[in-house]
Amino acid sequence: MWTPASTRPKSVKELSRRTLRLLAFCGGLALGTAVIVLAPLFTPGQVLLNAGDVAPEDVRAPRGARYVSDILTDLARDEAERNVTVQYDRLDPRVARQQIARARQMVDFIRAVRADPQATHAQKQVELAAIEGVTLTAAIIDQLLDVSDATWDRIAQEIIDVIDLAMRDEIRDVTVDEVRGRLPALVAIELDENQTALVSAIARHFVVPNRIRNDEATQAARQAARDQVEPRFREIEAGQTIIRQGEVVTPLQIEALEQLNLRQPQIRWGDVLGTLVSAVVMAVLLGLYLWRYEPELIDRPRNLMLLLPLLLFYLLAAKLMVPNRTVLPYLYPLASMSMLIAVLLGPGLAITATITAGLIVGVLSGGSLEIAVYTTAGSAVAALVLGRVERLQAFFRAGLYVALINILVIVAFRLPAGATDPIGWVMLIGTAVINGGLSASVALGGIFLVGNLFDITTSLQLLELARPTHPLLNELLHQSPGTYHHTLMVANLAEQAAERIGANSLLTRVGAYYHDIGKMARPYMFVENQVEGANVHDQFDPRTSAEIIISHVTDGVELAKRYKLPARVRSFIPEHHGTMRVSLLYNKALEQAANGDTVVDEATFRYPGPKPQSKETALLMLADGCEAAVRATRPASPEALNDIVRKVIADRIAWGQLDECPLTLADLERIRESFVATLQGMFHPRLLYPGQTANPPVAPPPHAPPLPTPSSDNRSTSGEDRAVTTTRTRSKKAST
Repeated sequence: MWTPASTRPKSVKELSRRTLRLLAFCGGLALGTAVIVLAPLFTPGQVLLNAGDVAPEDVRAPRGARYVSDILTDLARDEAERNVTVQYDRLDPRVARQQIARARQMVDFIRAVRADPQATHAQKQVELAAIEGVTLTAAIIDQLLDVSDATWDRIAQEIIDVIDLAMRDEIRDVTVDEVRGRLPALVAIELDENQTALVSAIARHFVVPNRIRNDEATQAARQAARDQVEPRFREIEAGQTIIRQGEVVTPLQIEALEQLNLRQPQIRWGDVLGTLVSAVVMAVLLGLYLWRYEPELIDRPRNLMLLLPLLLFYLLAAKLMVPNRTVLPYLYPLASMSMLIAVLLGPGLAITATITAGLIVGVLSGGSLEIAVYTTAGSAVAALVLGRVERLQAFFRAGLYVALINILVIVAFRLPAGATDPIGWVMLIGTAVINGGLSASVALGGIFLVGNLFDITTSLQLLELARPTHPLLNELLHQSPGTYHHTLMVANLAEQAAERIGANSLLTRVGAYYHDIGKMARPYMFVENQVEGANVHDQFDPRTSAEIIISHVTDGVELAKRYKLPARVRSFIPEHHGTMRVSLLYNKALEQAANGDTVVDEATFRYPGPKPQSKETALLMLADGCEAAVRATRPASPEALNDIVRKVIADRIAWGQLDECPLTLADLERIRESFVATLQGMFHPRLLYPGQTANPPVAPPPHAPPLPTPSSDNRSTSGEDRAVTTTRTRSKKAST
């Protein structure tokens, strides 16, 4: 069974080249990613110092800097906070009433204990010592029990009066001891010293703050004081000594080193290892996708040379925009990279590259799942929506989808948390919308820049080349009108088949437009540009005629380069003939050589190739042959037309012309069906108008050569071979 060979390595050597290319790509991607993420840890010229270290040498500022000093600002704010006095509630009279009521209860309890006839002196001492909230020494307890009832009544009333007097003034937690110390001065002078001490000792337990400290108001006042402090700037001149040798490094000096990017951060090897693992995982995932689903990209080093720097450029942008930022990560236009890869290399690769890049963005954001999903989701949708771009509006439509997905991700993560204020919502949603527009604009500009730089054909370029007003097509129309008409017929035939098998129909159509532009160098040498009359090839020997016919390929390639046609369009020119032979001229040369000693070089009569390398160029080869064969033979029935198409396809397979393209047998069957349907429409019979008579049936016309059969001599059914034959037939008819 015949199978295409372009999707699989043709040899161990080719397999090794593909493997080496992929390993080099993955290694470069992993290494580049690790360098981008870890670069700040190993920047030359930095010093490894911490606060409290002794400086081993002087450190000078390489440049001037003016920055907001967080340390100086915090010191100023701390000072403002310290100057705020403690906030208290208003004097509460209820506190005094509560304390007097408690004092009365205690006095009544002491009176009851004193009057208890059943309790001994020792028992009374124990009961008084157990009074809750009041600490009485043994001497005070003895004094309470020893005084007379009249004296106790006087002392008890004085205790209440002293508490009442003391609690009338403001008492705070910081002044309560001072007020308690002034209690003896409030005792009536009628009491002696011992009685005064007794009153003071008991009353002090009931004198408490009546203005309560308000911690919440105090904290609010302190925060207000801190907020009023303006940021403190620090200015450093170029060449200024930041740290002198032998000094103990201060936090303020460490801050200056960080602002000048002179301090090497402490290396946390766990983070380094995690970054290396993430970089390797990214490279492996992308490499596996390329090996499994896009092997042809590996075989084209130019595509890998585009993909690698593009990924690293966007990772570098993420390094600058994502870490330690609040709003800037939401502007990071990873979706523009997805759009670029989708248009230049395919949407599948774009989605895979986006997911792997999103992994590194998550690492750069400090493990933020929101940022990782935000950048990845919108980018993946952009690749899916963009598809094959045929209008500039497609980019802005994709940008709109990116903005919508960005907003949905923000809502999904922020709404449940409820920690975003209205201003924050407006800022984030506005940023999401700007991100969509920015991504579309960057992608649109990058398409032209990157496409031209790496000679990658884009849909927009193809649309421009497909315009009939293109200078090269206009020149073809005027210099080779027959060839121009032929290219239109072949383009229509190949485009319909391309859509049937899922190939790039736009590329196929444009490639067909330009595949025969080399005929403009000698248009009269090809049958479609000739009129009835003598065959110019009768003037030349077979070798010269073959060189003239074959030269339209090399002439076409040179002309395509002069007009800067993209490489994929140029490939249609040499590949649509592959390595087939101009068999008619070759056979004629053999006939002439049989009568002499001349040796015929077969290579002289063979197209230089290469064989078709893609579905699109193979389609053009088949369409070109089928259109020429059908035009030459004019089949009288659909069955005959079907046989011709089947034979042309079978010949190309037998001659090995399709060995290097990814067409399958199923593709070829669908191509045959499409060709037959399209050719029936092109060469359908016409109705006779009144007064017209039908032409006598001719099948085939006398000028049409018989369809060659595949054999060991590899005879060709190309249009150019028929050019010589058809013109020769016309010449003979004219002479008769």
